[in-house]
Amino acid sequence: IDMKTISILLFAEAVLGARLTQHRRQNHAKRALSRTSGPRRVDGLTNTTNTAYSDNWAGAVITTTDVSEVTAIITVPSVSAPSGSSSSEYCASAWVGIDGNSCETAILQTGVDFCYEHGSPSYDAWYEWYPDYSYDFDLTVSEGDVLKLSVTATSDTSGTAVIENQTTGKSVTKTFSGNVQGDLCRTDAEWIVEDFEEGSSLVAFADFGTVAFSSATATAGGGTLSPDSGSTIDIRQNNQVLTSCSTSNDAVTCTYE
Repeated sequence: IDMKTISILLFAEAVLGARLTQHRRQNHAKRALSRTSGPRRVDGLTNTTNTAYSDNWAGAVITTTDVSEVTAIITVPSVSAPSGSSSSEYCASAWVGIDGNSCETAILQTGVDFCYEHGSPSYDAWYEWYPDYSYDFDLTVSEGDVLKLSVTATSDTSGTAVIENQTTGKSVTKTFSGNVQGDLCRTDAEWIVEDFEEGSSLVAFADFGTVAFSSATATAGGGTLSPDSGSTIDIRQNNQVLTSCSTSNDAVTCTYE
């Protein structure tokens, strides 16, 4: 077994997902973490594709040491109800993060939710340092906007979350200066499309078309890592694969199936 396969096997045994977050409702209040159960997993990995399956995470994860920064650029996707759907609300989220896979004591992440409710799309930008809640950024986000997402850990208890809307020229930053509820391990770098929880259940997963993380890099131990040095994950629910994700150099691409 080569080192990449060993890494994926270890990854499949680890937590395939951050502590899931709850969707921000119409008042755009803070979205609380779900604390009722751990992340759900499905099937581990396939030997033919070296892809791990989860029922809540899709994308790429690198497990290493001394992660200090994760960044990527995304274009906010069009979001819709899946074909043959019956729910009134569908959501997904795209984010970059540090920890949450092999380390559960803290997670530093930032990203955007995209939801389709009663025929209308909505988008919310947010930041989080788990185990505290996630909070909305005061940043307008629309379909087609180009966003640069970055999280930086300056220590195990300090860092920043930044979203720059390159389409509108607006940027927001949250600085954490040690007054946090959990210490980072700085062992995981992630680029994720998530089917998050609302209450104790996964939300109905939105058809997001394609989310492409470009210029995706992680800094660890003073060096730069690309997503294709990590593991790929796809979402599978009820024996149905809902995403198709791939990595190449500095890109992670996930498509709704």
